[in-house]
Amino acid sequence: MKVLLATEKPFAKVAVDDIRNVIESAGYELILLEKYTDKAQLLEAVKDVNAIIIRSDIIDKEVLDAAKELKIVVRAGAGYDNVDLEAATEHGVCVMNTPGQNSNAVAELVFGMFVYAVRNFFNGTSGTELKGKKLGIHAYGNVGRNVARIARGFEMEVYAYDAFCPKEVMEADGIKVVGSAKELYEVCPLVSLHLPATAETKGSINYDLLKDMPKGAVLVNTARKEVINEDELIKLMDERNDFKYITDIMPAAHRKFVELFPTRYFSTPKKMGAQTSEANINAGIAAAEQIVGFFKEGCEKFRVNK
Repeated sequence: MKVLLATEKPFAKVAVDDIRNVIESAGYELILLEKYTDKAQLLEAVKDVNAIIIRSDIIDKEVLDAAKELKIVVRAGAGYDNVDLEAATEHGVCVMNTPGQNSNAVAELVFGMFVYAVRNFFNGTSGTELKGKKLGIHAYGNVGRNVARIARGFEMEVYAYDAFCPKEVMEADGIKVVGSAKELYEVCPLVSLHLPATAETKGSINYDLLKDMPKGAVLVNTARKEVINEDELIKLMDERNDFKYITDIMPAAHRKFVELFPTRYFSTPKKMGAQTSEANINAGIAAAEQIVGFFKEGCEKFRVNK
């Protein structure tokens, strides 16, 4: 059984060593394709492998066509929009993610961003504190739960909206549950966004949703850039000089945001949410263990395609 670790942005060496240990202990062979610079290299590497572990690497129909022996792809991380799920299903390939492994790393970044924002980007002027403020969590998944946990340490009032998470689950965590996204943004001056990019959510964070946020509003996005309607966010920030937008997913209109709102906008150069050694290791090991479980026990617990 051949397992390909295909990572344009490689795992840390300690993570690769742990992945190798899991794969080889199961009697399988691990093949590395790291820092590749051309898709042709990936197409060549997948020809005879049975499983692939990826990070943000693209697995599309062309890759699946080339991978004649492939049975499973595991995305080491929560998001999996870099995999063509429909094509994978047509090829009889199981696709999994590793939910929860990066959650604490992303949640800690959220609060680094909030502190950076409310302290005016550390420019020496007087800012505000998080204690006692209303925090809204938009989508209460693994990251949202960790954000809520940390927020309690800051003694914040935590609100949440999730169309799919049962109200009782959120209330059991001490969360004040609201009935709509609109209500969440009307109540909370600070909102942490955790929506996946789907047909329904793309562009859904728009002018109408954001315009009634309380004074001193801060929106932190560590989810996906596609959920933001960038033109409408620019319009809103142009109208409201109290509104700040902080993200670790650089917008398509990054230069325009920088030019127009240099003291109220910040984006990291690349996606940073899962960029910790701990998350790196956890997600890689989980991916390897899921592959072993799939082949040895038929386990498809984290399957994301039909």
